[in-house]
Amino acid sequence: MPVFVEPTSVDPSRDGSAPADTTAAETRALRPHAEDAFAAELAALAAQDDRPRPARWRLSPWAVATYLLGGTLPDGTVVTPKYIGPRRIVEVAVTTLATDRALLLLGVPGTAKTWVSEHLAAAVSGDSTLLVQGTAGTPEEAIRYGWNYARLLAHGPSRDALVPSPVMRAMAEGMTARVEELTRIPADVQDTLITILSEKTLPIPELGQEVQAVRGFNLIATANDRDRGINDLSSALRRRFNTVVLPLPETPEAEVDIVSRRVDQIGRSLDLPAVPDGIDEIRRVVTVFRELRDGVTTDGRTKLKSPSGTLSTAEAISVVTGGLALAAHFGDGVLRAGDVAAGILGAVVRDPAADRVVWREYLETVVRERDGWKDFYRACREVSG
Repeated sequence: MPVFVEPTSVDPSRDGSAPADTTAAETRALRPHAEDAFAAELAALAAQDDRPRPARWRLSPWAVATYLLGGTLPDGTVVTPKYIGPRRIVEVAVTTLATDRALLLLGVPGTAKTWVSEHLAAAVSGDSTLLVQGTAGTPEEAIRYGWNYARLLAHGPSRDALVPSPVMRAMAEGMTARVEELTRIPADVQDTLITILSEKTLPIPELGQEVQAVRGFNLIATANDRDRGINDLSSALRRRFNTVVLPLPETPEAEVDIVSRRVDQIGRSLDLPAVPDGIDEIRRVVTVFRELRDGVTTDGRTKLKSPSGTLSTAEAISVVTGGLALAAHFGDGVLRAGDVAAGILGAVVRDPAADRVVWREYLETVVRERDGWKDFYRACREVSG
């Protein structure tokens, strides 16, 4: 017997977390959900989208891809790119969600898996918050359902006592659910998804009922195979997904563009200095990360040892954002070598013994000899001790 799960909503004006006289600027979310931050773009796309839409989709697959990749609409509205990378990757991901196959975004840490997952859910369902965060301690209830134990003890198993998971809600409402870091979830909990993805059904044995997924339901999972503590997906579960691999940026220019855009977005929310004033430092951060990551200098002449960390684009964004904060609060507002040096050291030297040797060798053999990098060399030497 199917059971319908009532949708829930939260009114932020009633949570009592902010005093009534606090200004709107002070109470705005530090990081709005994608559907809120880009509401104007999503509305413009919906208004001009005359292509076929799958059941319960807010936009057509074409419009979803345009939302992620950016473009200019017929009325002149500019849609900013959310993902900078091969167009075909986005098209395959969007097409997968339009079928009955779940989507697995795979890649090394920092390749925008979570970012793409959030924006896909926002564009398809208008809600990116139906999220299960995978950890080593994620229980089965996080994927299936739990119980309100006060009601359970008072009245026994009933619909009123059932607490739906984000996945259950997505099934009942025809929405897109998200599971982050799937490979960090214990294997027996991962396999809870097998019946959901193959039969599109979630049994509730305690009630003799089930939730059947309605049209529009699908699931996006993210995973990487670099970190420790990985629980490999069973072959049965992996077969339920179409896997899309998100690569690292192909060129330095593309990576600089990605870092600049994201730092600018983050900086505006934190009232930090404008990114264009620090574009030279962003290029240097990206160059250092790419050379150490690839194990060779940009010109291909010098082989390098790579540190133990991933030195991902996401880490470059963090380093530059931290540098902008230093420049704003303890400098003249212009991003300089001294503002990013400590952040780079922290990103590179994860293993104090081995990585410090790699970093010192890179400083002395590459940075020291590079034209125009004397200030960067001095700043890095100072923080490296």
